[in-house]
Amino acid sequence: MMFSLKALAAAGVEGVVVEFWWGIIERKEPRVYDWRGYRELVMMACMCGLKVRAVLAFHQYGTGPDDPNQRAMQCCSRDILFLCEMIYPPNKIPLPLWVLDEINKDPELAYSDRFGRRNIEYISLGCDTLPVLRGRTPIQAYADFMRDFRETFRPSLGLTITRVQIGMGPGGELRYPSFSFQKPNVASSGGLGEFQCYDKYMLASLNACARKIGKREWGDGGPFGAGSLTQNPEHTDFFKNEGGSWNTPYGKFFLEWYSNMLLLHGERICREAETIFRGTEVLISAEVAAIHWHYAIQSHPSELTAGYYNTFDRDGYLPIARLFSKYGFAICCSCFEMQDATMQKINPSGSPEGFLKQLLLAARLCDISLEGQNFTTDLDDDAFSQVLKMSKFYSDGIEKRPFAFNFVRMNKRMFETQNWDRFARFVRQMSNGKIFQARLRAHLGSSRSYSF
Repeated sequence: MMFSLKALAAAGVEGVVVEFWWGIIERKEPRVYDWRGYRELVMMACMCGLKVRAVLAFHQYGTGPDDPNQRAMQCCSRDILFLCEMIYPPNKIPLPLWVLDEINKDPELAYSDRFGRRNIEYISLGCDTLPVLRGRTPIQAYADFMRDFRETFRPSLGLTITRVQIGMGPGGELRYPSFSFQKPNVASSGGLGEFQCYDKYMLASLNACARKIGKREWGDGGPFGAGSLTQNPEHTDFFKNEGGSWNTPYGKFFLEWYSNMLLLHGERICREAETIFRGTEVLISAEVAAIHWHYAIQSHPSELTAGYYNTFDRDGYLPIARLFSKYGFAICCSCFEMQDATMQKINPSGSPEGFLKQLLLAARLCDISLEGQNFTTDLDDDAFSQVLKMSKFYSDGIEKRPFAFNFVRMNKRMFETQNWDRFARFVRQMSNGKIFQARLRAHLGSSRSYSF
């Protein structure tokens, strides 16, 4: 590891990104934290003159062999922030064992879809404020973890540890686990996802909200006619463009409740994090999912099931950007390398560029910092050019707008002569544009490493 860090520093890397896993650090008992390996890693980075960005991960790592959320080590230059794989984590890091014990006692702590399938990637936000974790609420458990992190690494905050990203849901993203049981290939399958509102805590909130407006019949569960995970949305009663119930008073009621619950969850965590890290001089951020494979359809079904109430006539990302701006958070998102012309040959309803432009515009309007990253790992010259294009879309017209690009991911192939030359040229293009406040970092995973 030390050899790898020294090599990164010698190459002009500014720092490393490290995922601090809840399931590892508070693994066996509540409020018993084991930071030993992380303290050593931060010290090693400091000895090599590298900065650290900490990602506080409150979700399960790995839901399958092809989990797109799997990451490892990310590395960075003084010119621009890149997240690059160096370490390959284990197949799965679960939630803390004591949390899983509580879920076994009360399965309703886990998200559920209409078929009763449970998801334990992340605790259901329906019980955010209930003392279901041995006398603590989930929000209190996250806050206690953040607070112990702050006290453990206080001497390093603002000096070695300069950024902290707060996990807010599955994959670390502020969303529902709507694709947990059949993850879509974002390029082709066009999965609709499933609404995650069937655990008793979510249903209790929905029922109370329906009663409040005198519509008790609207509070018994999610929408009828939402189709199957891979069904054409035009063949569903809820999502179809013409006459779909998503655009009826009931549909609007449900989608507002569903998305507002997600925003409320985000605000609770933002409020705690801002208070805990106030005065530490670290930049705080959170991640939004890049769900773009139904962007050209009026109802945007895959975004709706994930909790983003974004349709052809309603902006679902501006409220999230406003929330992050309120608490001084930066926003992180992927798919900067994806092009509509390429993706629509496989999935005509998808528009990664349309989605990303909408999110970037929301970030610009709210004047918040942005961290972009790529989704696919093998980038050619066209993909690098697309990253430059989308980065300029965010930064053009406003001087010194803070922007960082996270390059995912570093592996041995990256150092082959042709690939490295292409990557190095990309770095120069990004830095020579002088449109970014940029850095290059390396993302450290949880398991075995190799040196280069």
